[in-house]
Amino acid sequence: MSTTAVERPRTGGVAVTRRRRVTGLAALAVTVLVVGALSLMVGARSLNPGEVWHGLFAGPEADQRLSDIRLIVRTVRVPRTVLGIVAGIALGVGGALIQGYTRNPIADTGLVGVNAGASFAVVSVIAVFGLTDPLQYVWFGFLGSAVAGVVVFGLASIGRGAGNPLTLALAGQGVTVFLAAMTTAVALSDVKSLNVLRFWNAGSVAGIGFDVIRPVTAFVAVGLVLAAVMLPSLNLLNLGDDVARGLGVNIARSRTIGIVAVTLLAGAATAACGPIAFLGLMVAHVARYLTGPDYRWLVPYAGLLGAVVLLVCDIVGRLVVRPGELDAGVVVSLLGAPFFAVLVWRGKFRSA
Repeated sequence: MSTTAVERPRTGGVAVTRRRRVTGLAALAVTVLVVGALSLMVGARSLNPGEVWHGLFAGPEADQRLSDIRLIVRTVRVPRTVLGIVAGIALGVGGALIQGYTRNPIADTGLVGVNAGASFAVVSVIAVFGLTDPLQYVWFGFLGSAVAGVVVFGLASIGRGAGNPLTLALAGQGVTVFLAAMTTAVALSDVKSLNVLRFWNAGSVAGIGFDVIRPVTAFVAVGLVLAAVMLPSLNLLNLGDDVARGLGVNIARSRTIGIVAVTLLAGAATAACGPIAFLGLMVAHVARYLTGPDYRWLVPYAGLLGAVVLLVCDIVGRLVVRPGELDAGVVVSLLGAPFFAVLVWRGKFRSA
């Protein structure tokens, strides 16, 4: 058999796999748009597609009903939907990245301390300065996330286990526990901080305007660019540090840029929405099931899945207790528990 005959099936298999992945990615993008359109229609007041279209594109109306629709769509549901997409992409990509850089299949963005850092910063500035407007404290939340990420990475970079994924996980856990204790202490000493923290900790994409969404989107965009640049080296890092080093990867630089990307993505999303647990963990596993271990495909899949899941959870939260709402973070957490059970079951099933 000739070499060409042997290579042809392999080449064909690669082409089929690539075509399947591209088709899946396009299908996910369309799903994000469809779920986004549903998000504009669903709420305490349901709107049909024509009313949504009018709310998006029509000018001021003398008719009070049409004017109300325009107000609902433009000032409430469009910002909510956009933030759901941006935060979902950020948390999905961040979850996939942190699992890759730590080589830990149950890692989440909270592992590097961003959730705990944001929480501590938010309650601190509310207690000290009395800030209650999201536009005011979102910046402190992002700063807290960034500082916590730097501290975790700094601790993981010193000592005998420097750069080890296990060391990073332990450092993240230690910083998270410490900041959680400090957050509780501050919140319990200040009623205003406790009230804001109670709602902020639930995780929600509601009530945030474009004055917050624009800068958050800018930070997320920078994080996505850094993530995209480092995807090839992330694949090599998952072969092991020795193999990656032998293939020319600068491990310290690659891991540093990767953690910076995770901090930007998760920090910006958490500062705007509050901590939304399990989202990055869940979608990273689903993406891995769909694409395999290649992070060049896994990461974009995880990002789009994150947007879909967060929007769907937000829509479900609006429907189940109408005319009230459940925060999206609560619905995501309710999904997270059975998802963990499925992971455990599959692990036991495979090992049996």
